[in-house]
Amino acid sequence: MREIVLGTAGHVDHGKTSFVRALTGIDCDRLKEEKARGITIELGFAFLDLPCGHRLGIVDVPGHERFVKNMVAGASGMDMVAFIIAADEGIMPQSREHFDICRLMGVERGLVVITKVDMVDGDWLALVEDEVREFVAGSFLEGAPMVRVSSTSGQGIEEVRKVLDRLVADTVFVETHGPFRLPVDRVFTMKGFGAVVTGTSISGRIKTGDDVVVYPWKKSGKIRGIQVHGAERTEVEAGHRTAINVQGVSTEEIHRGDVLASPESLQPSYILDADFLFLSSAAKPLKNRSRVRVHSGTAEIIGRIVLLEADEIAPGTEANVQLILEQPVGVWPGDRYVVRSYSPVATIGGGRVLNGAPRKRKRATDRDRARNQEVFALYRDGTPEDHALYHLEESGYPGLTFERLATRLGIFGNRLKKLLSPPLSSKKILVVDSERQRMVAATVLEKLMAACTKIIADYHRDNPLKPGLVKEELRSRLYRNLEPRLFQLALTELGRRGTVVQEGALVRSSEHRVALQEEEETLRKEIAAAYRDGALAPPTVNEVLARFDDRPAPKVKEMIGVLLQEQTLTKISETLLFDAGVLAALQDKVRAHLEKHGEIDAQGFKEMTGATRKFSIPLLEHFDKVKLTIRVGDKRILREKRP
Repeated sequence: MREIVLGTAGHVDHGKTSFVRALTGIDCDRLKEEKARGITIELGFAFLDLPCGHRLGIVDVPGHERFVKNMVAGASGMDMVAFIIAADEGIMPQSREHFDICRLMGVERGLVVITKVDMVDGDWLALVEDEVREFVAGSFLEGAPMVRVSSTSGQGIEEVRKVLDRLVADTVFVETHGPFRLPVDRVFTMKGFGAVVTGTSISGRIKTGDDVVVYPWKKSGKIRGIQVHGAERTEVEAGHRTAINVQGVSTEEIHRGDVLASPESLQPSYILDADFLFLSSAAKPLKNRSRVRVHSGTAEIIGRIVLLEADEIAPGTEANVQLILEQPVGVWPGDRYVVRSYSPVATIGGGRVLNGAPRKRKRATDRDRARNQEVFALYRDGTPEDHALYHLEESGYPGLTFERLATRLGIFGNRLKKLLSPPLSSKKILVVDSERQRMVAATVLEKLMAACTKIIADYHRDNPLKPGLVKEELRSRLYRNLEPRLFQLALTELGRRGTVVQEGALVRSSEHRVALQEEEETLRKEIAAAYRDGALAPPTVNEVLARFDDRPAPKVKEMIGVLLQEQTLTKISETLLFDAGVLAALQDKVRAHLEKHGEIDAQGFKEMTGATRKFSIPLLEHFDKVKLTIRVGDKRILREKRP
């Protein structure tokens, strides 16, 4: 059963840890330094079994301003919050910052706990409660239960349990789909077992024996053991505080901020597209490319925030941004993040990731900025199918595999197959490689076909006497490492439309015809006559060049190419060309001889044709190549036609 995670939030020394201890009997301050200083430094964990039958996982976060980054790490797995306010102090700086972080991380439910009520009188307590109600007005905690608590005497603790029971009982439990993900908040070694990581699982499920990957570093391991609140499990699902023993990965290869996840479930990137809320509490406007601290999951990463449509924004403003990070992070669309200023450190905003692996976006011109607005509007308002088409269009000629598209969308397995069924059926999406399930958008294929058509047209313009462009040369001109299957798909579709003709290794426009000028036509006829007159003893190419040495050699070679293309000449080797009519007549003669006599050797062929050995041997080999004959020993026989 999915576990609900309750997090604490509030100013230092407002009694968060004492409250959790009174509620659960578990002391979350486990470190010696925490005991000595009397403050929480690291995240603490506890649990509470509720009357409704659910177990509530509890994350106790540090309140001191120096440890807010640890609080953000804890907030990444919260479903609801216990907002702790001490009755003797009321709303304090970290009260505000923690509350902002909860809002930015998408926490939508919770309760307000007024602690230390035994230290103030009734009038003062009423003033503090009014202050808190005013503070949470208009937020997700407006109208939330408010409970007076004394962790020392136990006042209000039972009421808190009842409130939590109602909140959890009213929860609609929806399984978080997709592969397993667990942002790592702690790493340690257990003697005899190796590396152990802890965190709150935020999606999917996993069991012992499954393969896992440590992202963003892509270190592979295997699940050796699972514990939830100290109890052994064989499987864990989203929403549980979990400890996982990972085999095959050392503690030096896993760090707080990494994500333990199913293989091929994340695509690490240094760039994120995101929406961004710049908090109204910020002290000054935010400038483009400001250096910031980005908190994603349990990670804190230094980076820059690029404002895509402005040079600076005022506090309280929302903006479309790219986050340029100094180390990669693996996220899905919809994941939340928090931004803190680089120095002095303070929470200034955050929002949702919209694209976990985008291209770097331009912003210099009005056109760039308008395009950015279009893309971000698509992120927000488009359907999942729109998003799939966009990612495939943005990926261009390389396309995306099914697994890679899944990570871009945050949609996996059968849900993604169902999503892709309509655009595949309507040919908006095309499968280029069925084995690897690699896809491209139909618009990308159209772009490729337009590029092919233009290159071929330009080639014909510059080389009017050449029959066509070699296909491999065309492919190399289009895009470096263009996948052959996509290239052939484009040529096949252009052929189907009657735009392009493929002839062997050449490709040409269907409208292209070699148009000779009068002098070129004369030369063509003279060269054709030379080969026709040569019959079975035709001139070599060098001999033709010598015979027509009053014409430019390139032009003579060009006319020979024209004769080959129009099939007036037939090439049987690199140096020998024959008149096609002469060769066809000889082929008929050889067939008739073999049908009558059954076989022929080289000497018999010479006697029958009158050709010298210089020509007879290449001719015999040519008839083998065109599958008229087959060599058996030193003789040729007629090759039988195979069905």
